[in-house]
Formats: sequence, C-alpha cells, structure tokens
Amino acid sequence: MHIAILGATGYSGNVLYNLLSQHPNVETINLYGHEGGKSSRFLDDEVPAFFSAHLSILPFKPKEIMENNDLLFCATPAGVTKDLMEPFISADFPVIDLSGDFRLSNPAIYEKWYHKEAAPANLLEKATYGLAEFPEKKPSKYLANPGCYATATLLGLAPLVINHMIQPDSIIVDAKSGVSGSGKKLSPSSQYNFINENAWLYKINKHQHIPEIMQKLNDWDSHIPAIQFSTTLIPVTRGIMATIYLKPLKEYTNEQLFKCFHQFYDDAPFVRFRENELPTIKDVTGSNFCDIGINYNPITNTIAIVSVIDNLMKGAAGQAIQNFNLLCNFEATSGLPLLPIFP
Repeated sequence: MHIAILGATGYSGNVLYNLLSQHPNVETINLYGHEGGKSSRFLDDEVPAFFSAHLSILPFKPKEIMENNDLLFCATPAGVTKDLMEPFISADFPVIDLSGDFRLSNPAIYEKWYHKEAAPANLLEKATYGLAEFPEKKPSKYLANPGCYATATLLGLAPLVINHMIQPDSIIVDAKSGVSGSGKKLSPSSQYNFINENAWLYKINKHQHIPEIMQKLNDWDSHIPAIQFSTTLIPVTRGIMATIYLKPLKEYTNEQLFKCFHQFYDDAPFVRFRENELPTIKDVTGSNFCDIGINYNPITNTIAIVSVIDNLMKGAAGQAIQNFNLLCNFEATSGLPLLPIFP
C-alpha cells in the first residue's frame, strides 16, 4: 500500500513513520506538512535520528494526497485536522487520525474541553472511535485513534464496566505519564531542571481525555455519571501508568475477577492480563502492549487496577497501526514489535 503521513516530525509521527517503514504491507510512505509553503523541508533535517531517511515533506494538497496514496495517517496537534479533513471524509477516503479532533461526537463537549472550535457535526458523525480491542460494529473509514490516558484507563476498566460489576459512581483514576506525552513543543514543565527528580500533578479533573473516556464508558454503562481523574507528569521519557480504584457491586473472589479479565483479553494479542502481579512501565516500553494487574481488598471493598502502556506506542502510533491492520484486514500484529525494549 501507498501511505501518507500528515505530521511526521512530532514524537507520535516519528514512531508512526518508524513502524510503517517496517510494515510488510506498506510499499511507500509520503510525508506532508500542514503549515503550507513549498516543499523545502526534509524529514532528516528535522529529526536527525532519521539520518538515512532523506524524504521531502510535501505541501498539503488533498486531491494529490488521495490520488497518490491509499490511506492517510494524521499525527498532528489538536485543532489541525478539524479544518483539513472535509475533502477526505466527503470522498470516503481512509484516514486514521491520532489527534483529538474527531474523538468526541458532540461539538459542544469538544469546545468545552479543548477550548477550540470543533469540527462540523456532520463530519464528526462520520468518524469512528478506534479503541482497537473494542472495535465498533459498523466502523467508518475515518478512525479517531484514542488518547493515551484514555487507552490505558478504558482497557483497565472495560471488563468490569461491560459486565456491570462496579458501583457506577466509584471510579477514581490516578494516571501518570512520561514527558513525551506532552509532545515535542517545549514548555516549562518539560524542561530537565523542572521535571527531573520531580512529579507534577496537572489538569486534575480537567484533562481533555476525560470526555472521550466518559463517552466510551457510557456506551458500555449509561449509569456511570462521572469519574475522578488526576494526571501527573513524572521524569521518564515514555510510558503511562493508570492506577484505577473502584467499588464492586458485591464482594467477589479473586478467581471471579480473574475470570472476567481473562474472558476479554486472553485472545487479545496486545493486552497481557497478569492477575495479581502489578505491572511496571518498563514492562511495556517500546511495545504495543497494555499490561494489566489487579488487587482486591475485601476489607475496604475496593478493587485496584494497574494498567500500563507506552504512550507513544499503544497510546498513539502503535494503536494506529493496530487500527490500520483492522481496517485493511491485515494480520493483527503486522508491523508491530512483539517484545518490549528491556532493559
């Protein structure tokens, strides 16, 4: 296949290009910029690590992109694709969008949480939320790749929520992320002298991934009113750990809880359920895995779920490749590493 990438110079775009360049079903990759102007930029100039990939970053011209490619990946910041994707959606051209612009079906909710004007409602309704382990029954050709915090949280919660085993108003999520999760653009919080040997709790109950989490949870159980959600920046390059606390509807045995997770994930190639063994971020670094462990305290009647992912892989580019494989009926694991980077 001939693949286009819009936004290959950011962190998610870098990883996406890396994965696609090794995908057995990808013949060529064409890169495009959304800033306009002439083709005077090259990938290796902006990403020195890709020294051997001297590829032009071409101007964004929808007609030419659709004529020369079979599918478009968008790895842009929020607020970009909402203004660019109408020609592709109208033509029913396949797009996998890693930004947040098409994840929320309600424009008013997008504007409240992203503080930007939303895409038109008639375009939003053409998009499908692409949580790869839980694909929609009738997916569209425009897949909105989930956010990193949302992926870790939803995969941790899904078995118990879908089986209606929890008290709907009891969900508390304490999520922590590495610095690459905030993207390539410099900020005071991403500077070494700020985050080294530090931890910074930010956007408590205000993070833009909360509404997509709630949107999906309510698809599974409409009785969930809200979640308590905190996000903390920690001094690692990549990785997310979501520690989720909730109250079960009744007292369960460990075996009952294990059985629930095994039923959902034993056949999922990229979710590894580890029962009472609680995973670490290092267990998934550089991979597309989501590792999940649980602990049940019958004294406090509280279930703790630990869900870890690599934010640039399962939380972005890796899941995008998973969705690509689903959309094109390729082998689920094509183009994706089957082991994490360790040590």
